[in-house]
Amino acid sequence: MTEILPVILSGGSGTRLWPLSVAARPKQFLPLVTDRSMFADTLARANGSDRFGPALIIGAERHCDLMQAELAEAGLDDARILLEPSARNTAPAIALAALAAGSGDAVMLVMPSDHVIGDLDAFLAAVDAARPAAEQGWLVTFGIEPTGPETGFGYILMAAPLADIPGVRKVERFIEKPPRDKAEAMLAEGNHAWNAGIFLMRADRYLEELALHAPDMLRAARESLEGVQLNARTIRPLPDRFAACPSDSIDYAVMERADRVAIVPVSCGWSDVGSWDALAGIAPPDDAGNTSHGEVIAIDCSNSHIHADGITVTASGISDLIIIANGSHVMIVPKGRSQDVKKIVEALKAGG
Repeated sequence: MTEILPVILSGGSGTRLWPLSVAARPKQFLPLVTDRSMFADTLARANGSDRFGPALIIGAERHCDLMQAELAEAGLDDARILLEPSARNTAPAIALAALAAGSGDAVMLVMPSDHVIGDLDAFLAAVDAARPAAEQGWLVTFGIEPTGPETGFGYILMAAPLADIPGVRKVERFIEKPPRDKAEAMLAEGNHAWNAGIFLMRADRYLEELALHAPDMLRAARESLEGVQLNARTIRPLPDRFAACPSDSIDYAVMERADRVAIVPVSCGWSDVGSWDALAGIAPPDDAGNTSHGEVIAIDCSNSHIHADGITVTASGISDLIIIANGSHVMIVPKGRSQDVKKIVEALKAGG
């Protein structure tokens, strides 16, 4: 059986986990969940199994050294790094990957490098279930079985099962991040899954859909790789050609427009670690509901998350707070409001 090509998207800036995650070293290169970086955890997810061939990583030039160091640490000498000349969102990045895969029937497993998957066996079983559909030309996404009415995720309405492929259903439609009342209604109704942003598809089928729905994007991606050696360890598209590429996500450019879109629902301990609240929800709490990382001394504290990076943080008598501290910054926000990080970063950029 032909090996699946792992395509790992690593171009994100991770600003929602400031002050630890910064442009020079975003969250995927930090050991936030295990003693390895999230990037290393993602590499391991697609390694050590005969399902997968050598990985193709899509990332930014400024993170090239970080990615190369991670690959060397993991002993993955056969992986390739494709460096985006400029950030153009996920649809162009995956177009570059499909072209680098040879534009043929290679099956690509597209994964962000900054997600958590707690139950690897369940995830790999979902990949196995999705593979026959992908080989038959379906664009398959993985839907996370909801555990609550989350408003920070997009949702997918699932339709009828595919007649000949167990565990795979057609996609009825994609739904934007909903208000809480709508999320609660969808949860009660059933047949909805969180959109994880993980995909299994043939390279040629993705390029066919892109040609139909976003031809300018495909044209710019192709032109950016003209004369470029695609088998090189480091692939650098032509910056001036790629600059003409429209910026869009795979959801908007392709998945919401294509006809043959399918979904495999899965419960695999997934998190996109999109906020400090999300990270706090992954760690096991103590008897008072606190979670912590690093050198932390907490006295009479409850329901708080304290993350110390390279320094000691002490707290007494606090509750329902998130405290993040490193050698240069300390951030304190109420639990449930860690999305305010975006406003904090914007205020810092503005000088106050």
